[in-house]
Amino acid sequence: MSTAPLRTAMVPVTRRMRAYFAPLNRNTGAPSIFDPGLYGLFLLDSPPAPWLDLGWIDSFQRFCRTTTEPLRAGPQGAPSGLYRGPIDVRVEFEFREWGKLQMALAGGSEHMNVLASLANASPQPSGGIPIAAAAVLSGSTASQIVLGVGAVNAFDIGDIVAVDDDYQQQTGYVGSGIAGAYVSNPVAVNRDPNYIRRVTFNLGRVVQTTATSLLLAQPLLGGTPSALAGAQKVIAFVDREGGSFFQEWSALFVAEEESGGRVCFHYPRLSPTTSIQTSMRLGLNTSAQSGIARVFHREEEVEIANPISSLALRAAFQAMPHTDENDGQSAVCYRSYFPASMAAVY
Repeated sequence: MSTAPLRTAMVPVTRRMRAYFAPLNRNTGAPSIFDPGLYGLFLLDSPPAPWLDLGWIDSFQRFCRTTTEPLRAGPQGAPSGLYRGPIDVRVEFEFREWGKLQMALAGGSEHMNVLASLANASPQPSGGIPIAAAAVLSGSTASQIVLGVGAVNAFDIGDIVAVDDDYQQQTGYVGSGIAGAYVSNPVAVNRDPNYIRRVTFNLGRVVQTTATSLLLAQPLLGGTPSALAGAQKVIAFVDREGGSFFQEWSALFVAEEESGGRVCFHYPRLSPTTSIQTSMRLGLNTSAQSGIARVFHREEEVEIANPISSLALRAAFQAMPHTDENDGQSAVCYRSYFPASMAAVY
């Protein structure tokens, strides 16, 4: 009996890679776990909670610079064993879709919601003094925000709203459900009662209104608003280069199976880092003598007749260690393979 069909099915073939992220508990450091035994063959359009679908990605690359060193003994220093050097594992890719989470992960630091400003507000790069928040009333849910008669009129169908607590001068991580920033001193954020809504991930798109409520297209990531919550209109998103706050998330990358089975890469903890790529599409200057690629920005003359192109969000991450509870070993990435039906085992 020929084994060719079995062996052909052992070759994973994919067209695209899909990215899913889930928040960590920043206070405890506990990551979100992807259990391949429970969730491995989930429908790609319906990831299990708490995983969030961030769409298809391009240029997915994994880098491992962890060294393996010999342990030497004897008069001639012959290798008697091996040990691992400092762990250095990274992953890079390009988001093809733009959104709040994609920008936050690609930017790496605090990601700001630009709240609708007062007409006479002083200009600020991340948004000036905003229109006062509408108080969220009891009876609200993650999908329906009760504001009361009159307050609803400040919002229109299609608006994006930030729904979170007033800032109460506390320190530590802030943001319902997902930490959006870390406040070390209330003075640093100007004791701004709107600060949490400036950085929150608790956002929704209004798809319908009633006399007293806003109905959202998707439930708020942070769940039902608290009694201290307010709602404000969001005009845009803005990220910044620099900043001392580091995003940290759990990640899952799935190679869409065309044949040969599914391959998943689960990183329990990823934190943003600088790209180790040495080139850009524009403005690359290399030095042959030093072997170092120097990347710089410059303005380019652009012909109107040139083909249009989409903009991608380049993201780079450092993998952080996680202790596997099954054996106490430290790991930074779990690669799982789900063989195709009737494929050979080895």
